[in-house]
Amino acid sequence: MSHYFRILRFALPYRRKIFLSAFFNILTVFFSLGSITILIPVLKILFQNTTPVQAPLPYQGIINLKPYLESHLNFSISQWLELYGPQHVLLAILGVATSFFLLKNTSRYLGSVSLTYIKNAVERDLRNAIHEKILDLPPSFFTEKRKGDLIARLTTDVLEIQWALLSSIQRMIQDPLMILSTLALLIILSPKLTLFVTILIPITGFVITTVGNSLKRPSAKAKIESGKLLAHVEEHIGGLPIIQSYVAEERIQRSFEHTNQRHFTFMNQTLFRRELSSPISEVLGSLVIIAIVWFGSNLIINNNSLQPEIFITYIVLFYQIINPAKSISTAIYDIKRGEASAERILSVLDTPNPLADIPDARPKQSFDHSISFKNVSFRYQEKWVLQEIDLTIEKGKTIALVGQSGSGKTTLANLVNRFYDVVEGAIELDGINVRQIRIKDLRKLIGYISQDPVLFNDSIRNNLLLGSEFANEEELVEAAKIANAHDFIMATENGYDTLIGDRGMKLSGGQRQRLTIARAVLKNPPILVLDEATSSLDSESEKLVQDALEKVMANRTSIVIAHRLSTIQHADEIVVLREGRILEHGDHQSLLKSGGEYQKLVELQAF
Repeated sequence: MSHYFRILRFALPYRRKIFLSAFFNILTVFFSLGSITILIPVLKILFQNTTPVQAPLPYQGIINLKPYLESHLNFSISQWLELYGPQHVLLAILGVATSFFLLKNTSRYLGSVSLTYIKNAVERDLRNAIHEKILDLPPSFFTEKRKGDLIARLTTDVLEIQWALLSSIQRMIQDPLMILSTLALLIILSPKLTLFVTILIPITGFVITTVGNSLKRPSAKAKIESGKLLAHVEEHIGGLPIIQSYVAEERIQRSFEHTNQRHFTFMNQTLFRRELSSPISEVLGSLVIIAIVWFGSNLIINNNSLQPEIFITYIVLFYQIINPAKSISTAIYDIKRGEASAERILSVLDTPNPLADIPDARPKQSFDHSISFKNVSFRYQEKWVLQEIDLTIEKGKTIALVGQSGSGKTTLANLVNRFYDVVEGAIELDGINVRQIRIKDLRKLIGYISQDPVLFNDSIRNNLLLGSEFANEEELVEAAKIANAHDFIMATENGYDTLIGDRGMKLSGGQRQRLTIARAVLKNPPILVLDEATSSLDSESEKLVQDALEKVMANRTSIVIAHRLSTIQHADEIVVLREGRILEHGDHQSLLKSGGEYQKLVELQAF
């Protein structure tokens, strides 16, 4: 239940709505009981069982409450019958009963409306919180998680919270109140019969709770398999060309069907148990009613201590306990089921961010003189990727990182962006350890252009404005021209307002890359990090993109990860990495003359 109460904290900002919902639920209970209790005078008139009373009894304490109320009721009915006659009195009582029914349903509607607002608001806030957390977490977190599973937590698990946990709020407020109020009224009507009933109710509760406790485990497993299903679909859509080219459709389908079957099995286990709630409650309720009828009949026939109209009203009132009791049992099952979803959601929200700003993180609005790597080492889990890197990049210089795949080039660039933190050593910006700089300020100083151009399913304009949200049209066009993108943009159907599809797939690779360059130009950062930005392009696209990059790099500090060495011959310094270490560095000509690793790489590409 700890997860349940933590989720309920999301409802605290809506205290006013909670108060209104509780208030209308109380009114619903009051008018519901009133509409049934009013049966007593109706039955007394019909059975002609009203004892004439000259004066009602005075109040003599809670123990004598029933005789007190009964004497007042008989006195009032006697007076009314004498003044207005049975038909008019009966009509007036039924009119009051009708008003009670109308008020009960009005209150129930208003209570439900208030609760619906709370449920939808909490659902919205949960999604916002999860999405905000996802944006806050470092990329390393997502290398260990399936994206489909995270999507499941944002969608199906949040819906489960809405329907399973939050829908139980009303039942856990109104239903216990209905049961307790009804029991109090039943005690007044017949203490002996109510004592008999209270012996039976704990037995019912024990059976319901036992079944409910068996529900959580299969529900949690069903949630895990649901996340796997979404992960499979996401991976299979993204990798469809590979699946089809390797004619692997049948094997992939078998893998999906296996996970789907497990989900089917666990969902059956969960829902089979859940469906037990209504039959069990129905059977137990029927047995209790039969027992009450038997015991109450004895009180009427043998002891004459219970009046028939009181007994009929008692039975009707007791039926008001059965539905809330069934509803509470369903709510218990729902809470058990929803606990699994709550746990999965909270596990994301509780994930600590290892890259969070330290309490006294410093603001940094400018880049003044240098980036320094001081004895930097980094590893993923146990494998060292970078070891003892010492490198200084002066402002305005272009540094190229080259080396074989797996030499640590991209990792070095990721450390500059602080997508990861160094394990040993330090990276300093203008002599300040980047861990002491506010991470958003650090990243505002860096423009990052990756090998795989990342674009969003939106218009060209909105993709570019990611670089500078409030850029005007003139700035937008100028950035596109610098990136050699303006001409092809204007050739599209709607120009800058053209939708580019999922990941920009309506555009060619070169066009997508030029948009990412325009986005970086619009951001106008003093530092550029280029991660093999031309490696996957054809010759014509490469020429356009390289020309755009040279314009962007002018008067900026640039860190260029190069696959094609011909693109970095004019770099101020070329750093050659091998197995995470700096093997050699210098400009293009000096490295060629040294006859080392760089010369071998150039010769291999020339060959």
